[in-house]
Amino acid sequence: MKKLLPMFTILFCANAFAQKDNLQTKAIAAAATIEQKVINWRRDFHANPELGNREFRTAEIVAKHLTSLGIEVKTGVAKTGVIGILKGGLPGPVIALRADMDALPITERVNIPFASKVKTTYNGNETGVMHACGHDAHTAMLMGVAEVLAGMKKDLRGTVKFIFQPAEEGSPVGEEGGAKLLVKEGVMENPHVDVVFGIHVAAELPVGQIGYRPAGFMAAVSDMKIIVHGLGSHGASPWMSVDPIVTSAQIINNLQTIVSRNLRLTDNAAVLTIGAINGGNRSNIIPEKIEMLGTVRTFSDTDEKLFYDKIKLIVTKTAESNGATAEVIIPYSSKYPVTYNDPALVQKMLPSLQKTVGVNNAILVSAKTGSEDFSFYQQKAPGFFFNLGSMPANAKPTSHHTPDFFIDESSFKIGVNAFTNLVLDYMDMNKVK
Repeated sequence: MKKLLPMFTILFCANAFAQKDNLQTKAIAAAATIEQKVINWRRDFHANPELGNREFRTAEIVAKHLTSLGIEVKTGVAKTGVIGILKGGLPGPVIALRADMDALPITERVNIPFASKVKTTYNGNETGVMHACGHDAHTAMLMGVAEVLAGMKKDLRGTVKFIFQPAEEGSPVGEEGGAKLLVKEGVMENPHVDVVFGIHVAAELPVGQIGYRPAGFMAAVSDMKIIVHGLGSHGASPWMSVDPIVTSAQIINNLQTIVSRNLRLTDNAAVLTIGAINGGNRSNIIPEKIEMLGTVRTFSDTDEKLFYDKIKLIVTKTAESNGATAEVIIPYSSKYPVTYNDPALVQKMLPSLQKTVGVNNAILVSAKTGSEDFSFYQQKAPGFFFNLGSMPANAKPTSHHTPDFFIDESSFKIGVNAFTNLVLDYMDMNKVK
């Protein structure tokens, strides 16, 4: 009998490996079968974009699809979020997969049949609405992943929690939203999430590649509002004014010295940008007040505190030197932590991404000064957030958050496979014996 035990063990392990490989083969075949369906979903979402906390139509389509797959569905989570819970036939870990659903206040310029024609008023200005960051693709891909995994429910070793998130780009001023609100409402519990994975299309990375980075992957971000109060006058008599426009120009220039003269650049990068200036309404009137909006991006708590302190000092003292006054509100409407990929998790799951695109196409990339509220999930469970190459072959990269943003739909099948490989491999590594 003792001689038979090693042989039995070998056969048992071989059968287990064969079962996992069989599941992944089925998943790849299923992803190929529904590829056009994923593309069609994405085109529909692209033509009908919705801003943060207003993703009513998108959420309804997602919930209907998940329900049709027999997945437990919760709607109205964090305003318009949809949560799907797929319980496998075997015990195992709880894995969360996240897709964001919101669009941006940008007028599309891309010449495609499903280009957005949606218009809205945002911050008092008429603008178009556009999926200029790929959230339509994220939503469509996760719907595809849900269909693939639901088709092998009885063989899954654990539970998959599908998080369809509103307002990743930030909620309207005065409202809560996004991942922070989802976490606050308990999305990482009931059942408790053991690990969370997220994907983001990258218009600057070629199709067929996946970009990853352990530890700090994307920057922490805070927005800010600066209000400069001066004294108005006729434009022909500036000596009678305390000019908030000139003061604001000096503030903007002086703020740039925080990066160039205060940040230890050999340790971390950082960005400070003023993105909006509002004030005045006529060429010959010096106004009394100027308002500015900006963003601060850092990779450590120490750098963030440095920036906060220096911004307040520079703004108030520059204004004071001109006889004006100024106030700084930071953070103003949103604040995201660093998107931090658990190094041990990255090391463990990197083979799953390499299996998806090939060893040489899973690329270690530099840290990004963009930000992601996926970071709130990573504060509750180990997380791995990575980029999906979506730049068409022989094309120039387009920037996210612009009217010309464009991605190659052939990358979607790769995204579905990446998610399913991560789920199946993680379940296999952490199966209940």
